[in-house]
Amino acid sequence: MASNVVKKSYEEKILVKGKKAKDFIGARKIFFGISIAIILIGIVCNFIFGTTMDIQFTGGSMLKYSYTGNPDNSALKALIQEKTPDNVVTFSDSKDLVNNKNMLTVQFSGTDAISTDLQKSITKSIQKDFPKNSFKMEQSSSVDATMGFSFLLKCLAAVALASVLMVAYVTIRFKKIGGLSAGVFGLVALFHDIAIIYFFYVIFRMPIDSCFMAVVLMILGYSLNDTVVVYDRVREERKNLGYKASVVDVFNVAATKVMRRTIITSITTIATIAIVYIMAIIYNLDSVKAFALPMIVGLVSGCYSSLCIAGPLWVMWKSRAKANKK
Repeated sequence: MASNVVKKSYEEKILVKGKKAKDFIGARKIFFGISIAIILIGIVCNFIFGTTMDIQFTGGSMLKYSYTGNPDNSALKALIQEKTPDNVVTFSDSKDLVNNKNMLTVQFSGTDAISTDLQKSITKSIQKDFPKNSFKMEQSSSVDATMGFSFLLKCLAAVALASVLMVAYVTIRFKKIGGLSAGVFGLVALFHDIAIIYFFYVIFRMPIDSCFMAVVLMILGYSLNDTVVVYDRVREERKNLGYKASVVDVFNVAATKVMRRTIITSITTIATIAIVYIMAIIYNLDSVKAFALPMIVGLVSGCYSSLCIAGPLWVMWKSRAKANKK
């Protein structure tokens, strides 16, 4: 009689608002399959298209022109490419809202800066072939290849340091539920999000630049926050259900209770960034578009990885460790 009462009490505890908790662990193969499929597609595209690195990292030169009207960009790019041995790596339009000008930015790969004579030659050729568009050079700059590589290393070091500190934080905070394993699988989720963002850049042929690094660092923080919220709920449910409850039930209940909050928070943030992206499209702000669109993808990935990657992996690890201990 007493055992039946205890069993009923436990069954009531694993209900969420009177309903059975969602089986995140039972669906783990589907979640893992989705992530693996996306990553495999990204790897294939990486082999096909390669990775485009901005001159901030590889070194090169940049010319920026103001213009009027609507020139033929294909013909313009071909003309510029004919005038220089360096490869044109990016060719983009934007709007200078302060001075109300249309701006064209051309970036060239190469270890040497474009000489003044070559800049004048390119400008004269553009003005000659596109006289109605009033092209005028506004800015010229170059980045040394050594400096670019040094900048890339510093960015990677920042990502690595942030990752290590995040694992240490999770390990210390969640000692009662196996802090180190929680931290390690939280890190796996972070790498998952970085991979998704990177392959997004590869698939859409976007150059890896400082915006990419900014998006990665922001998503690391956002994704970790979601993961911490999930782990915190797991810790609470462990106390509520008792330490004899299975780790599968504990996580399913915790994830079901926190899912609504996580999704609503992500949707709110995504809606805000989407508005920024739409305004960037309207005003043709390439630098803002290059940040906002990958940010939206990263937010979706961060929400997904916290519930569907880090948690199930942690449960699998704890279940196997318990079985080995027995």
